[in-house]
Amino acid sequence: MTGDNGAGAMAGQPGAGPAAGEDPGAGLAGGAMPGDNRAEVPIIETRDVSRHFSAGRAGAGWSAIGRARATLKAVDGVSLAIRRGETLALVGETGSGKTTFGRLLLGLYRPTSGDILYQGQSILDRKGEAARAVRRQIQGVFQDPYSSLNPTMTVGQSLAEVLKVHKVVGRQDRARKVAELLETVGLSPAQASRRPVAFSGGERQRVGIARALAVSPDIVIADEPLSALDVSIQAQVLNLMIKLQDERGLTYLFVTHDLDVARHISQRTAVLYLGRVVEYAPTDSIFAEPLHPYTQALVRAAPRLTTGRKTVKPALTGDIPSAIDRPQGCHFHPRCPFAMPVCREQEPQLRQLSPARSVACHLHDPAMQAAVASA
Repeated sequence: MTGDNGAGAMAGQPGAGPAAGEDPGAGLAGGAMPGDNRAEVPIIETRDVSRHFSAGRAGAGWSAIGRARATLKAVDGVSLAIRRGETLALVGETGSGKTTFGRLLLGLYRPTSGDILYQGQSILDRKGEAARAVRRQIQGVFQDPYSSLNPTMTVGQSLAEVLKVHKVVGRQDRARKVAELLETVGLSPAQASRRPVAFSGGERQRVGIARALAVSPDIVIADEPLSALDVSIQAQVLNLMIKLQDERGLTYLFVTHDLDVARHISQRTAVLYLGRVVEYAPTDSIFAEPLHPYTQALVRAAPRLTTGRKTVKPALTGDIPSAIDRPQGCHFHPRCPFAMPVCREQEPQLRQLSPARSVACHLHDPAMQAAVASA
């Protein structure tokens, strides 16, 4: 497989700042980077989006009729916005809700509550051709490239099927378009006659990328696209995605548990814990000075990481709690080395500390800081 080289040059991730008199934690997480036009409408945006799942009876001792069902809150009140041409990394441990959030944007799940906007317009109430038009503009690249491809079809047939369904080109032009797509992702047009089993993992992921590009989308939701690949191949695929973004002006939501990957591809990072955003900031700021204790632990665990911090932060202990039975107060407090009594009683709100940064932590609550200072 050949390697790819490329570099992305993209603006920072925006967010809506609070109006006068509003809670600084209200609205979208984050803020505008220097030079941003705050009047620009994000290409895709979620507003207080939640996705809850019924998880059976709420305990083994319930009666046959049952009084209630346990609820798994996979995504719980997430508001994020991405401008055209940017990459937002969504990071967190397994079970934090990253994949569910990506599937909400792809339309594979419908939100329990909240809204999803594409170019300023809600996409949840669209039907028929209007819904298909939006789906063409929001495409996905998935974690396991083999399971996302039809094993009974050749790669060329899979790509041609996308072109046919979405009426991208006529029948006489499909073979030419398939060859063009394969060349775009660094594969040979001669490989179109092969089935997925004949490809390596990295080559199959390139096919997955080609399939996403077939309809010329605006947005690509990349759900852990590197985690199933060998380390030697990950850099090649990552460079390919950066190159394609630079050439085509693509917008990425890049879901990953690897902060080192986020550092290389994203301009802004949102940290998710048990379905909620706990920190949202420019990626450079996340690495230079993470504020939330959970973010600090993730940064410490990231490979090949060096920082200018003089104080060594305590390591993260324990496992992520169940999204069915989340701890009271701050959901992170059982694992937090800095937990205070208020953390066990009151859930912190996502507060905007600066135009470009938000964090949900009592340690950074101005009212809490003032109370500690006056004590």
